[in-house]
Amino acid sequence: MPSEIITTDDLREFKSELLTELRRMLNEQHGQPAKKWLKSYEVKKLLGISPGTLQNLRVNGTLPYTKIGGQMFYDYEDIRKMLEPKKEKNRFSFDLKR
Repeated sequence: MPSEIITTDDLREFKSELLTELRRMLNEQHGQPAKKWLKSYEVKKLLGISPGTLQNLRVNGTLPYTKIGGQMFYDYEDIRKMLEPKKEKNRFSFDLKR
C-alpha cells in the first residue's frame, strides 16, 4: 500500500483552497436563500411573521405568489423588493439658510 507524505505546504494550499471556496459560497448566498422559490413556512421563518400576516400580505396583493397543487410559492426577489425601503420625497421644504 503506497503512502503519501503531506507537507506543511500541502496543508497551507488546502487551507487556502478551502477558505476560497467558503468565501465563494458565502458571497453567492449573501444572506439569501439558495433557491428562487420559497414555500410558505420558509417565508414565515424568513420574515418572522405569523400565518395570518402572510395571508394578509397575499390577500392585499403586497406579496405575489404562485399556487401549484395546493402549495403556495413565493419568489425570493418579490420578498426582497417588498422589504426595500420606500423612498418618499419630503413634501415640506425647509430653508435653513436665512
